[in-house]
Amino acid sequence: MPLLLLVAGSAAVAAAGRRVPVPVPLLLVAAGLAVSYVPGVPDYTLDPHIVLPLLLPPLLYTAATDSSYLDLRAQARPVALLSVGYVLFATFVVGCAAYLIVPGLPLTAALVLGAVVAPPDAVAATAVARRVGLPSRITTILQGESLVNDATAITAFKVALAAAVGEGATWAGGIGEFLIAAVGGVGVGLVLMVPLHWLRTHLTEALLQNTLSLLIPFVAYAVAEQVQASGVLAVVVVALYLGHRAWEVDFATRLQEEAVWKMVAFVLESAVFALIGLQLPVVLKGLGEYEGADAAWYALAVFLVVAVARFVWVYPATYLPRLSARVRAREGELSWKGPFVIGWAGMRGVVSLAIAFSIPLTVHGGEPFPERNLILFLTFTTVIGTLVVQGVSLPPLIRLLKFPAHDVQAETLAEANAQAQASRVAELRLDDLLADERNALPAPLADRLRMVLERRRNAVWERLGQVNPVTGETVDDTYRRLSREMISAEREVFVRLRDGRYIDDEMLRTLLRRLDLEEAAAYREAT
Repeated sequence: MPLLLLVAGSAAVAAAGRRVPVPVPLLLVAAGLAVSYVPGVPDYTLDPHIVLPLLLPPLLYTAATDSSYLDLRAQARPVALLSVGYVLFATFVVGCAAYLIVPGLPLTAALVLGAVVAPPDAVAATAVARRVGLPSRITTILQGESLVNDATAITAFKVALAAAVGEGATWAGGIGEFLIAAVGGVGVGLVLMVPLHWLRTHLTEALLQNTLSLLIPFVAYAVAEQVQASGVLAVVVVALYLGHRAWEVDFATRLQEEAVWKMVAFVLESAVFALIGLQLPVVLKGLGEYEGADAAWYALAVFLVVAVARFVWVYPATYLPRLSARVRAREGELSWKGPFVIGWAGMRGVVSLAIAFSIPLTVHGGEPFPERNLILFLTFTTVIGTLVVQGVSLPPLIRLLKFPAHDVQAETLAEANAQAQASRVAELRLDDLLADERNALPAPLADRLRMVLERRRNAVWERLGQVNPVTGETVDDTYRRLSREMISAEREVFVRLRDGRYIDDEMLRTLLRRLDLEEAAAYREAT
């Protein structure tokens, strides 16, 4: 029942949030904070054994399949500098700052805190980038960073945790562990991606293909973790490959898969942000001597260090490589606005909290882990602080900076040219097929094929033309609207015939599905 209430409640808040100007992630966190103190609401403690292997893989998978492999490859340098370099830098800076700020906090425990709050969250980055309409290059960098940085942070956390509990970890050993995890995770992804894609393309039913699609992220993560490699990187590698080759999968699978993963992402993202807010009562328990002004000061100081450290890393990492003439020639002019937005967009999320909750209660010898409850509290306040301060301010900041808008005319022209080339090839293919007597068709049906092809070719060009002075619609918009009206009229007749027992429900479903497919073809979304 608590899980059902969490999913239903978070989905309802997320649905309502789409109608208000407040960012949905922030609204969910605020709702979680408010509900956490309602009498009778159970304590929702983030279990790292659930979040990391069960929630993280599908969230990474859907974010990676929606990303562009080619764009990420083009931005490999900034993505690597952020997802690896920045995470290690933030771990060290935040850890040292916490060691100096909090009396009695051991350096090893402070570095554990640094590793926990170092990675910006994949869910937060994707949700914000999608909402504010960032330029494509910035969106690619933020998404690429968030896909990979969890692997770096988890490895850094393991090394710092080993030192904190007295297992004698060294920096050399930590670097070796990171390399093994990274190379192993990528290797597992490379090994799995081809057979998984082959299996997807050879299953004959869309239902089976989508069942496999839902299992893939968990399989990739589990296999990698089983061999002590990075499950995060394995999932990302597999997802990028499958997303890049998605055109080879049956059309019915793609249609179903898109709907299924949109639903999965909506439910999981909503629940994840609500869970963040619901952690407040849990993290406040056991603060003890740190309750009150001291805890608030430590939280503010750590948040400021996290925010400032990102800018300290982003600007040198952006401009130092540009001292190379080759880099400047390849990348062109660079405005200060892009690095500023990247620096400000470092929201933390549920992965940081899940890692924090995985800190053991005791170290070797049975002693309590030093200041574990304070680390949980500082992680929580940092996550909330970045979501509130940066999440709320980012949309108006984007508007204030006035990034160049997308050139809709140029994009439509490129789409029209691409469609024209494809249509010419398809027309030649149709001529070749009809010339074979085995493909003989009555003239009306052959003309219908040509008409559909011509309609598809002209539709994009018509978007460049004039609009109806009365309705403001393009010719293509009017065509699709009238098509839907006709299909709606047919649908009403079919339902009336079913209600009058002239046809049964099975025939109704067959007829309605045929109309649904025609409507999808006639009224496809321009997205």
